[in-house]
Amino acid sequence: MDLTIRVKPGSRKGPLVEALESDPVADWVVHVQERAVDGAANDGVVAALAVHFGVPRSRVAIVRGATARVKRVRIDEG
Repeated sequence: MDLTIRVKPGSRKGPLVEALESDPVADWVVHVQERAVDGAANDGVVAALAVHFGVPRSRVAIVRGATARVKRVRIDEG
């Protein structure tokens, strides 16, 4: 399954995954506590999505947008 997500790094809400209904760009928003430094926020995104969808972290991959706040993520539900 491929998802378009919007990341909110440094969020006090995190880790939290929410579905969006009115955003024309992203389907989901992922709040993570980690800051966007040295890939820490990306690691937080992968961990949060893995927990939310009940899959191992190894099955979650950032396909596009590794340095952007809007990312394309692939989840292999196997």
